[in-house]
Amino acid sequence: MGPLVSQQQFDKVQNLIQIGMGEGATLVAGGPGRPAELNRGYYVRPTVFGDVTPDMMIAREEIFGPVLSILNYDTEDEAIAIANDTPFGLAGFVQSKDADRARRIANRIRAGRVYLNGAAFDRSLPFGGYKQSGNGREFGLFGFEEYLEVKAILGYPA
Repeated sequence: MGPLVSQQQFDKVQNLIQIGMGEGATLVAGGPGRPAELNRGYYVRPTVFGDVTPDMMIAREEIFGPVLSILNYDTEDEAIAIANDTPFGLAGFVQSKDADRARRIANRIRAGRVYLNGAAFDRSLPFGGYKQSGNGREFGLFGFEEYLEVKAILGYPA
């Protein structure tokens, strides 16, 4: 796992890990600081939190670091509501042994991409978010169209 992009992002992720611990999430793995074998650079310990609730900051922020927040749910509708109850929507992930169910759930998630059962990143398909994760697209035909100028000419010939 590589380093984060800057000191600022490193500090943000470290702060969010501290906030998660302070809000009462269960630290399952990792935690604040660098991995033990690294004493410099913007490396963050891969961190997993359990017992996360939808109101916690680590459930509501785009962390952009190796931090996983696990939220529990009882029903499919509750899981979808949790996934959509965020101001962000860059990507979502659905795991299911039932492909039809996975696609049905993916269609209800408000995110620019939804990965089913560990699908790999694909540069031939559009990439971009919903809500505060942005509306632009990169890659694929939609990404190419971002660089085009469209003109409409209206009226009747004289």
